[in-house]
Amino acid sequence: MDALVIHAPGDLRVEDFPTPPVEAGQVRVRVRTGGICGSDLHYYQHGGFGTIRIQQPMVLGHEIAGVIDAVASGVSGLSVGDRVAVNPSQPCGACRFCQLGLHNHCLDMRYYGSAMRMPHVQGAFRQQIVIGAPQAFALADGVSDAEGAMAEPLAVALHAVNRAGPLLGRSVLVTGCGPIGAMAVVAARRAGATHIVATDVVDQPLRKVALVGADETINVAQQPEALARHAADKGQFDVLFEASGNERALRSAFEVVRPRGVIVQLGLSGGEMTLPLNMVVAKEFDLRGAFRFHEEFGTAVSLINQRLVDLKPLISATLPYRDAGRAFALAADRSQSMKVLLNFE
Repeated sequence: MDALVIHAPGDLRVEDFPTPPVEAGQVRVRVRTGGICGSDLHYYQHGGFGTIRIQQPMVLGHEIAGVIDAVASGVSGLSVGDRVAVNPSQPCGACRFCQLGLHNHCLDMRYYGSAMRMPHVQGAFRQQIVIGAPQAFALADGVSDAEGAMAEPLAVALHAVNRAGPLLGRSVLVTGCGPIGAMAVVAARRAGATHIVATDVVDQPLRKVALVGADETINVAQQPEALARHAADKGQFDVLFEASGNERALRSAFEVVRPRGVIVQLGLSGGEMTLPLNMVVAKEFDLRGAFRFHEEFGTAVSLINQRLVDLKPLISATLPYRDAGRAFALAADRSQSMKVLLNFE
């Protein structure tokens, strides 16, 4: 089968890749659609992010949906022909963090398309993939493959909302409106936030988040004073979701979050950020990280299946996998795109 294999920055090739046999407890999925994630872009543009670097050829991708074309023994509830979203997270289930229910912190995690371990965990941008049956979540009739492929980034945002605590009636600020920031707007609205403000430095993503739940959008590059007015009376926001990974955005947001507000950092930067700890102390902020997800993947698929969220406005384009170079270039252009998908059929 064909797969998209990254060898070095800018060196992404369509290569023949073996399909392993389907063993007991597994299903084989014919991949139809895959979403290009920020981490895929980092591998493509820079060969990695932070201290993580590609050390061997690796199939990219972890946001996929497709159709089951083989089912092994020991699998129930899934059949050939079922359309599914695939959970790319494979915790061991046995380490101390898995036993504590913290599967996203598994000590032996295997996550599709990740160079964090050697050998690298091969990704899901391929025409076929063999997965454990628990990784397959059925998609409802009428839900597109593209929507199914977006369950993974929605799960990331749902985990961030869970980390924030109750949002019913809360005023929320989201800084950085890439796909994850946009999903945070969707998730916060679904969780009961009554006022959501989103900021970015580019107009196009702000237009998109206005379609999925943001009450107010601010281009802080053009109108920095528009955010500053929310600093009155020690800050107006109850909760901040910082999705840009930008230190300047985080520092500016600290000014507009009220005392004892909750700050959830889910955007990763290329390096470490310096925090104004004096303000953290003085305003008694509750600073929380949010990393990946676990049970939220099933919740994401349920929300999509029941039409309780609408992610279609976030889809910018779907291109053939053989045109991956153009697709990755488009995904990197924030003035034109939000979520770019690949078609593997």
